[in-house]
Amino acid sequence: MSQPNYAGLAGGLSLLGLLAASSAALGQGLGNSPYSRLGLGDASMNSGGVRQMGMGGIGVAAPNSVNVNELNPALVYYTSRTTFEAGFTGQFKTLKNTVSSQRTGSGTLGYLALAVPINRRWAGLIGLKPYSTVDYESKTLDNTVVGDPTSQVEKRYAGSGGLAEAYMSHAVRVAKGLTLGASAGYVFGSIDQEASTRIGSSTLALDLSNRDIYQQQVHYSDFAFRTGLHYRGQIKDKLNYNVGGTYSFRSNLNGERSTSLLREDYNGVQIGSTALEVEAAGKARVPALTQLGISLDNNRSWSLSAEGSRQEWSQFRAFGEQGGSSGILLSDTYRFGVGGELTPDATSVDNYFKRVTYRAGLNVTQLPYRPGGQTLYDRSVSWGFALPLPTATPLDATTISLGFTYGQRGNTDVRSLSDGSTERNVKEDYVRMQLGVTLNNRWFIKRRIE
Repeated sequence: MSQPNYAGLAGGLSLLGLLAASSAALGQGLGNSPYSRLGLGDASMNSGGVRQMGMGGIGVAAPNSVNVNELNPALVYYTSRTTFEAGFTGQFKTLKNTVSSQRTGSGTLGYLALAVPINRRWAGLIGLKPYSTVDYESKTLDNTVVGDPTSQVEKRYAGSGGLAEAYMSHAVRVAKGLTLGASAGYVFGSIDQEASTRIGSSTLALDLSNRDIYQQQVHYSDFAFRTGLHYRGQIKDKLNYNVGGTYSFRSNLNGERSTSLLREDYNGVQIGSTALEVEAAGKARVPALTQLGISLDNNRSWSLSAEGSRQEWSQFRAFGEQGGSSGILLSDTYRFGVGGELTPDATSVDNYFKRVTYRAGLNVTQLPYRPGGQTLYDRSVSWGFALPLPTATPLDATTISLGFTYGQRGNTDVRSLSDGSTERNVKEDYVRMQLGVTLNNRWFIKRRIE
């Protein structure tokens, strides 16, 4: 007779309750990022959890029975015990162009996931993860008023918010070595943006001028779907190969947009307001994402993976506008990464560090923004560790994972525009960290007769 492990069951259900309560925390930004002004913000691009971060964002074809792998829904099949995983993310970055620099950073809840093996051929997963993040603020000062060389124009852009995805995935084994998976998610959240201008002249100082502000708030909510497959075969004894892929279907997110024009005096007191739109209906077209990967492993202590992806951001539309409210046209993105992990001896008794899993990876991504036709890149190196707690038993185990990424995004090039002005690119140097807690528990065990 099978009896549920009620302590694990109650703990799992209480943790599931955090999914709804934590959705607001997922919307918090990770420090000022001018590139999050584009599209729907910094898209997560289905980048996975703390294990994937340590390997350069790799995991489409890298099965694992300890961590939750929601990157490829087909890999949920490899969940051997009920597994709950939570990730917490922090980031420090330096923004700079040719004239100034800024340091910023923050932390937020990264993701939540609960995977359950249903039977020998079927496993399921529910979770909550970020879909996109918007967090930026920039200010420019120009002498562009015709006929008055002493005038100055200050332009300020700011945005916050983002989208989250609550999802459910299922995976089944359809043949020896072959698993198929599908995921259905509900995407929701709000993005707030504003652009403001004030003009100073020879007779009125800039800091005494009124400010004109254009505000926009958009709330999105709709469903998103993803499929995945994975095949595992053997090359020879103790050497296996894996081939995997995912396809995230194009989504048309329903949106409600409200816009207004405000005016503030130099003290920041509102002196005028005009509503332009109130909950106007529209859609955001999010392009399809394709990910393909291969890996090798010995089914015990090491794995090596390579992966590539493509997303057609040139097809992005928001409320019928190419590029969305920023008015900046986007281009298709490509990503390539390699990574791996090594556990020297998972059964070692006298040396704890041999039971630790060590991870590393490299990643190169093209950004969707092409200023002046120039391609910008996000290049990063990652590393991480999985630290099993010594209290593990055949029924319960806890693993603390750490993932780190150091990367550079964009550059500091300066371009001359047709009107005689210049435009400066922004370069981001960042260090991203993630702490993951993984709880493995066998919920159902057979009662022994004593």
